[in-house]
Amino acid sequence: MKRIISIALAFSTFCAFGQDLLPVNKAASPEAKKLLDYIYSIYGKHILSGQHNYNDQMDRYNDSVVSISGKSPAIWSTDFIWNGTKDPGERIVAESIKKHKEGYLITLMWHQGRPIDNPPYGWKESIQAKLDDTQWRELTTSGTVLHKRWLDQVDKVAEHLKKLQDAHVPILWRPYHEMNGVWFWWGNKKGKDGLAKLWQMMYDRYTNYHKLNNLIWVWGANGPRDIPKDEAYPYKDFYPGHKYVDILGTDIYNMDYEQRDYNELLKLAEGRPIALTEVGELPKPEILEAQPKWVWFVVWSNWLWEHNSRQLVKEVYDMPRTLTLDEQNAL
Repeated sequence: MKRIISIALAFSTFCAFGQDLLPVNKAASPEAKKLLDYIYSIYGKHILSGQHNYNDQMDRYNDSVVSISGKSPAIWSTDFIWNGTKDPGERIVAESIKKHKEGYLITLMWHQGRPIDNPPYGWKESIQAKLDDTQWRELTTSGTVLHKRWLDQVDKVAEHLKKLQDAHVPILWRPYHEMNGVWFWWGNKKGKDGLAKLWQMMYDRYTNYHKLNNLIWVWGANGPRDIPKDEAYPYKDFYPGHKYVDILGTDIYNMDYEQRDYNELLKLAEGRPIALTEVGELPKPEILEAQPKWVWFVVWSNWLWEHNSRQLVKEVYDMPRTLTLDEQNAL
């Protein structure tokens, strides 16, 4: 069994990275600090395996990984998406606590419905609908009706995250993912008054108002592409700044592991860890050899079955640098 982290290693990593090792939230909980320490300690040496699960099927795809590879992923992922009849937050909290006790690292995301809509939020009708420029300005202006509706949404999720903080569960928190793409209501909003401002608003609300100190802030974009009406634009145009981001990541589908995009993300990160925050197809070993800095991957739910051969899943999970549940002991 590969054993990775030790007190000496964590200390030497801290000395090497200095202040960048600390979470952007200066009041971060001991658990959050320890988690980020661990990620820095393996950065460039190992990659954590991860699997996303729908919030109504909390173990389905984790179980599939075990069935195929004989191993459990190190990272468990799910989504606060609310497009059913009941807020999934309570069951997400319960399962996250359970998974944390079992040794998993937890990453949570949120396909947030448009603030102009009411739950449940339809996929095409809300999550993938649009806000026009006037609505966006209202959303990002304090005191407006639309801003208050947004606050109601983020405050509801904050209550669930507080329960995880009370249970001492650190979270790799990944809101507003794929923001450089054109398919979500928060997407393709460039510049300081675009997604960057919305991200900073959430960071301020969660960090300074709700005192959520168990979050590691993960900015997960999408691999740039120029497919007509399905574009994803350069990372830098949507980045909120180093004061608000602990880890940078990207979502990759259709084996679009472009070396130039990897290099662009590394440059933007300036020493911060980078991750494959969501993938359809697992990166082949030769890709990971050419792109050794990815610190984790998370395969998207059913794409594990539908877009990955069993041979590739076994091959990636058997790589010496891939860490599985029994091989990572971050917490």
